[in-house]
Amino acid sequence: MNLSDFDFDLPEALIATRPARPRAAARLLVSQGGALRDLYVRDLVDQFRAGDRLILNNTRVIPARLFGSRQRLDAVAKVEVTLLEPLAHGWRALAKPLRKVLVGEVIRFSDDLSAIVAEKSQTDLTLAFNLTGPDFDAALQAAGRMPLPPYIAAKRPADAQDNDDYQTVFARHPGAVAAPTASLHFEPWLLQALADKGVTFSEVTLHVGAGTFLPVKVEDVTTHKMHAEWGEVTPQAADEIAATKQAGGRIIPVGTTALRLIETAALASGQVQAWRGPTDIFIYPGFRFAVTDALMTNFHLPKSTLLMLVSALIGMDQMRQVYAHAVANGYRFFSYGDSSLLIP
Repeated sequence: MNLSDFDFDLPEALIATRPARPRAAARLLVSQGGALRDLYVRDLVDQFRAGDRLILNNTRVIPARLFGSRQRLDAVAKVEVTLLEPLAHGWRALAKPLRKVLVGEVIRFSDDLSAIVAEKSQTDLTLAFNLTGPDFDAALQAAGRMPLPPYIAAKRPADAQDNDDYQTVFARHPGAVAAPTASLHFEPWLLQALADKGVTFSEVTLHVGAGTFLPVKVEDVTTHKMHAEWGEVTPQAADEIAATKQAGGRIIPVGTTALRLIETAALASGQVQAWRGPTDIFIYPGFRFAVTDALMTNFHLPKSTLLMLVSALIGMDQMRQVYAHAVANGYRFFSYGDSSLLIP
């Protein structure tokens, strides 16, 4: 299975830099049994039936991009930092310029927020902040910016609008440095309309990491090593999923993050169990799904692990048909783009 099998031509103009407004006005490409339908996210209610269960990732994106400075004698230099993941005593982070930052130096981000460089490697560093808990959260919210994906950040800087746009309406647990983007399309009224129809919801948590944007660099994709992300499926969520399965309802993750998490939680027994910890599950064609019956997801990068996951669910031929149709019909791609509902 070669990396080139997952390549396609994507016009630059189809990469969305702002989301549709309102959120549910985004387009929705429904793929089922080889048939494609062009709809809108606001039409989702008609695509589900009573007894279906949507799995929502309730992670909350933190404003993980920080701009600060370090001082040596009278010389002051700017430092850009992107937080990657919390550690026992600080945060692992990227820094620009990394090579000029020294262990023991203080980087000041605002009047309230600063950090000491505790450790440094060839690729990243560990920062020990001067604040913890709610004080840290408040100072980070004031000083940080949303960590937009590279393909958006290359076109424009993050701004105040992204604080709302790049966050789901059901975000609860801070820790992600990238959004579960399929969920960005939901609005409160749409969730209520689905509930009124008899569609149920279970929330899980997967803190999406910056590694989600890392390219696959091996030609034999089966040798690719996934980055790990922390997640949790609560006993309540596991019980709800089991009850839905037993009653004949469908389990439909909203986003690849929710899908990867529930399939991780089902690896041991074939049924979702309560689970928490890091997962580096890699889903590509040949994977046997234990839980997932369909998937709502945005349109992904060529040669990405997310495109491989889509191919595992609906097959290579159907994946190519979906993406050819999306490109030909001007669907908007990636984090702020349009969505698809994929039913094997």
